[in-house]
Amino acid sequence: MKRVLTLTTVLVAMVVLASTTLAGPWGGRFYGMGPALSNLTPEQSAKILALQQAHLEKVTPIQEELFKKKMELRSLWASQNPDQARINALQKEIFDLVDQLHQESMALRSEILKVIQSP
Repeated sequence: MKRVLTLTTVLVAMVVLASTTLAGPWGGRFYGMGPALSNLTPEQSAKILALQQAHLEKVTPIQEELFKKKMELRSLWASQNPDQARINALQKEIFDLVDQLHQESMALRSEILKVIQSP
């Protein structure tokens, strides 16, 4: 029993260490503030900030709609007799919204790279 407890403790510690190590210096994959680019000109910084603000205004309604669809899907799954056709349709709508968010994010990254790479 003591051996199992020790092994479990070691495994949990390894998972915690691995997860913090893989998170990276910017708080995870694409979350948080992002990498600090200290060699940007004030004009580039202003352009990037404007791009980020425009992106946020564009994706906020999509994120809100995605949240609503996910809540509706959860309630459908929790019902006594889930309507499979409605669930499938809702999942397709959710996938479409997620794809739309990804495309907007890729467009933002592309625009930011153009700003960074410009002299």
